[in-house]
This record gives sequence, structure tokens and C-alpha cells, in this order.
Amino acid sequence: MFVRCMLAVLSLTTAAGSTLMAAPSTVDVSPSAKPLVARGVEFLRNSQDDDGSFSAHAGPGITAICTTALIRSGLPTDDPAVAAGIAYLLKHVQDDGGVYAEGSRYRNYETSLAVLCLTEANAEGKFDKIIAAADRFLKGIQWDEKEGAGPDSLSYGGGGYGRHSRPDLSNTSFLVDALVAAGNGPDDPAIQKALVFVSRTQNLESKYNTTPFAAKVGDGGFYYTPAAGGTSQAGTTENGGLRSYGSMTYAGLKSMIYAGVDKDDPRVKAAYDWIKRHFTLTENPGMGAAGLYYYYHTFAKALAAMGDQNVVDESGHPHDWRSELVAKLSELQNDDGSWLNSMNDRWLEADPNLVTGYALLALSYCNDDDAAE
Repeated sequence: MFVRCMLAVLSLTTAAGSTLMAAPSTVDVSPSAKPLVARGVEFLRNSQDDDGSFSAHAGPGITAICTTALIRSGLPTDDPAVAAGIAYLLKHVQDDGGVYAEGSRYRNYETSLAVLCLTEANAEGKFDKIIAAADRFLKGIQWDEKEGAGPDSLSYGGGGYGRHSRPDLSNTSFLVDALVAAGNGPDDPAIQKALVFVSRTQNLESKYNTTPFAAKVGDGGFYYTPAAGGTSQAGTTENGGLRSYGSMTYAGLKSMIYAGVDKDDPRVKAAYDWIKRHFTLTENPGMGAAGLYYYYHTFAKALAAMGDQNVVDESGHPHDWRSELVAKLSELQNDDGSWLNSMNDRWLEADPNLVTGYALLALSYCNDDDAAE
């Protein structure tokens, strides 16, 4: 089963001739998820500020996530909550084409999320110029030769929080998502540059990855960044390796697929094998409760891109990941319709707006159309 693209059907065709596609735009979620979605949407309606923002103290990024979640949950673009969220984002369009808060350190992150939102709302093409300018902006701040980072640099191809900030896989994953949503194909130079960085964040020694870290762990999973000395949020091994963890492994897998890497490529196979060995919805593998809802969102988006209805774990047990994710999010939803990471507030997951946005986005990939294909 192959899934459809975020906006138009944008196939990611590899040299081997197989095709993988990004995820669908607004979809009907599975019947079991609909009550969860309805309650989550109602929570966001009630928590939206008068200016259309969600958690504006954190910049426009959370507003972009929540507004995208509302659209993907089935709300039309002229719905008052959606229209107000979009209007708030448009106030942050800058002269350089980026969409970010004035003076923000998170320009790649905020602009990428804004592009994802505006492309979801762009059925009539009214945001074409803004999206095109944002696309140019994102390519302009990507780490490459113009930033003094040639192909041999471990920063090459990555996206970071700001022009002079070390690139990382999370920001690069958002960058790839935005480039694909804006209409760039897998052969676009910016996407191929990003693929170089993504490949180097994998614990897999290969012709694509000869970093000092590649063979120290060698489990096929992904970590945060090889740049600036290397960092994994899950810590290091005794030999100095950077530990793989769940959210980055799904982010890496998804990014490789969006960049046109075939399912039979050793990088994809190694990442998917790691996922099979660590399949769980009780935690973010390697991180416990930290970043749990970010993990749920990335888990759903990556597995939708892979196209398999079931993930067979290392013991041979098949998991219908969609139904299991719906059941887990049903268990975790609060009475007011929100979700909240009550176990670990790292990465702003004490904010119910952000976490509810993540949960609704995850549920938008749990739909019967995908499961039937």
C-alpha cells in the first residue's frame, strides 16, 4: 500500500523504479478515532487565543501545528478556528520569505511548520507566493557551501534552529517535510543534500556514512546529530557511540523515504529492522516518556510513508500500528479532550495545545483508506 501526498500527489520515485509517496491531506480517520478527534478539536477551539494563536509565547510554531491538526482533522479552511490560525501565521511572514517570530532563533523550525500548514490550506493556490518564498528561504539557510559547510562537513545538508546553529535531525526532518509539501521532488538538490545529513545521523556504516560514529553502535537506528562533536539525546555508549532512539529513528526513516530512498535500500532496511526490534507505544524507545507525543506523531507519519499495515516485531508478532495507536491515544486523552505529557515536560510537552496538536496529527494517519490500500 502506498499513501498519497500531503497536497497534490507527489510520487517519490527511485532509480530502482519503486514508488513511495508522502502522506495524504485531510482524510477520514478510522471510526474508533473519530470521538477522540472530535474532543481534541473542541479542546483546541476553546484554547485558541483571540488573535488566532495557540501558545503564542512559544512563537508561531505551535499555532502552525495546531492549525494543521485542525485541517487534517476535517475542518474546512473557512472554519473560524482555522481561518484565525492561518491569519495569525500570515502576520509572521518576513521580508526574507521566512515565517517566524521577529528575532526568532527557530527560523527553520517555525517556517517549516508554517509551510506544512499553508500547503494544507492552499487548495485554491492563494498561498502559492508565500509558500514559494518560504521554500527559497529554507533552502537559503540550509547548511551547505554557502554556510561554509562543504560535502565533507558533518553539518552538510542539515537544518538547524538558526543560520549559525548546529544542524540536527529533528530540524532536518521538518525541513524535508516542508520541501516536499512545497512541491519539490526527491531529486531536488536541497532534498538530496538533506539526505546526506540524514544518512550520517544513522548508526550504520556504509558508503553513505563514514562518520566516526557510524560503526560504534551499528544498530541501524538514528540519533540527534553528528555535527559539532555529535549528540544523542539518549546519551553515549562506553566506546563513544551515540545511542539510537525512537523519535529520531522514525524521523530518519521518514526523511529517507521522502528523499526517494527505496524500501530495499540498506539504510531503510536497517532503520525498519531497528523499529521492529523496538516496536512500542508505551514509551519513546531510548528516551522513556521524554518527547512521547512528538514520537507518536513521527511514528504515525513514518509508518504511513512506509506503507505497511502491520509491523512485525522481532518475536514475529504483527502489530496493526494504526489500531494500536488509536487505542493508546484513547487511553491517554483527558476528560477535556486534550492530551498532555504528565510524565515528562521536556520539549514543551507540558503544553496541552502542542501535545493535542501532535496527537491529532498522529490520528490523521490512522484512517481506513490507508489501511485498505
